[in-house]
Amino acid sequence: MPWWLLGISMVATTFSADTPNLVTDIVRQNGISGNWVWWAFLLTGMLTVFVYAKLWRRSEVLTDLEFYEIRYSGKAAAFLRGFRAIYLGVFFNIMIMASVCLAAIKIGGILFGLAPWECVLYASIITVIYSALGGLRGVIFTDFLQFIVAMIGSIAAAYYLINLPEVGGLSNLLTHENVSPQLNFLPDFNDSNSLITLLIIPLAVQWWSVWYPGAEPGGGGYIAQRMLSAKDEKNAIGATLLFNIAHYALRPWPWILIALISLVIFPELNSIQQAFPNVDSEIIGHDLAYPAMLTKLPAGLLGLVVASLIAAFMSTISTHLNWGSSYIAIDFYKRFMNPDSSEKKLVNVGRVSTIGLMLFAALIALALESALSTFKILLQIGAGTGLIFILRWFWWRINAYSEITGMIVSFIIALWFEFIHEPIFGSRLEGYQELVIGVILTTISWIAATLLTKPTENETLIKFYNKVKPFGIGWNGFKHEIKKDNITLDDSSDRFTIDLASMLLGVLLVYCSLFGTGYLIYGNLVSALILFAITAIAVIVLLRIRKK
Repeated sequence: MPWWLLGISMVATTFSADTPNLVTDIVRQNGISGNWVWWAFLLTGMLTVFVYAKLWRRSEVLTDLEFYEIRYSGKAAAFLRGFRAIYLGVFFNIMIMASVCLAAIKIGGILFGLAPWECVLYASIITVIYSALGGLRGVIFTDFLQFIVAMIGSIAAAYYLINLPEVGGLSNLLTHENVSPQLNFLPDFNDSNSLITLLIIPLAVQWWSVWYPGAEPGGGGYIAQRMLSAKDEKNAIGATLLFNIAHYALRPWPWILIALISLVIFPELNSIQQAFPNVDSEIIGHDLAYPAMLTKLPAGLLGLVVASLIAAFMSTISTHLNWGSSYIAIDFYKRFMNPDSSEKKLVNVGRVSTIGLMLFAALIALALESALSTFKILLQIGAGTGLIFILRWFWWRINAYSEITGMIVSFIIALWFEFIHEPIFGSRLEGYQELVIGVILTTISWIAATLLTKPTENETLIKFYNKVKPFGIGWNGFKHEIKKDNITLDDSSDRFTIDLASMLLGVLLVYCSLFGTGYLIYGNLVSALILFAITAIAVIVLLRIRKK
């Protein structure tokens, strides 16, 4: 597949029906600066673009879980591949899809008065059909169309809602007493709790330490799936670069504007409840303000926006269905249950898996309450494992037991904080405190497991190094060890300094374009022009050093 089609597919997948709800929840509670909780993942995104995309492409695996048996050795590697296929492809994947289905429930309940089970049934049935029939190619092509529809809908909705009589245009919105305190791009530096929670922890800890689908440190999941289906290394790099630019700089502002408008129309949760008395009170939250605002649209535009939300829902669900079913069919069924299975058999297993995954996700969605709470739970489950996925390419000593330990410990810690800590101690810790504790304990555990267990077999490491050509001083110990047997490795010609500089320039150009657009909306033309100028310089320098 070409880079532009894969890049749009990636960004369409992360543009889900629950994403506007999540951003609305964040802005209403913490202001625009609250978005650093996901803006910080740009750092790992750009690291994937310029460091990991080519490494994944060189590995030539079909799914990212195949990586385990070319990087690690023995029964532990096989167990890790099989366990992750079920852990990620089924349990973790179902939780993500359930969160997306929750958005469909809230949108359908507000706009159409549908019961939760009706929303899930109507929203998912067509997606299941084309995901099962079309496979990855079908998902990628439909993603392209769905992203265009989704962006048109979100921009059109924001433009119309700004001009509502109750709002009175952009200038009145930005000066409204409920809105003006929420406009800062950075949290209040005098408020240490907000500063730590919203900025320091995401930038200092979260981006490299937490595994989250679509923002995996070192790449992985459906992002790796897209990179592995690229024509070559250049297309893999181009696809992930386009994804990160569109994901962080292009999409957020229509959602942010609607979230700010909702503070004028529905300033409190009670105002949402009063406006929609028939909606179940258990699902009333700040994230419901987004679909509540859509009820203010006229019939024709509302139809377009609903179509855009359905497109966003379908693009995300179809990718997760395809991703999960590929794990089940290839990494579990074929690898462990029927190694001699035919292609036809694998396709049928994938199709049955697709239906099963959707069914379980729909059932769990009926029990969820908030997209933001689900997001935080998933972050906690992945806390501390991110560094493994970054370093496993660059430190030869990491083995299958490192990943098994990190995965188990982080999951146990997440369960402790979610269900056990409060009943025992009478109160919960702050969210960032739980995250930091999870990162520290998980990291200590997997490092200890790494040093106390045998390293991967030399033969496996030699094949991996010569195939993928990773770089870094973390392989020097292995090189020294095999020199005793007169074995040398095919050293990479890549220059890590250029890749690291490219990553930093990529981060700079995306953040400058993101906040430059914000200042342009605010009417601060001088700041906007300065940031756009820095963006242009970063692009020029990036292109020049990449040519080298």
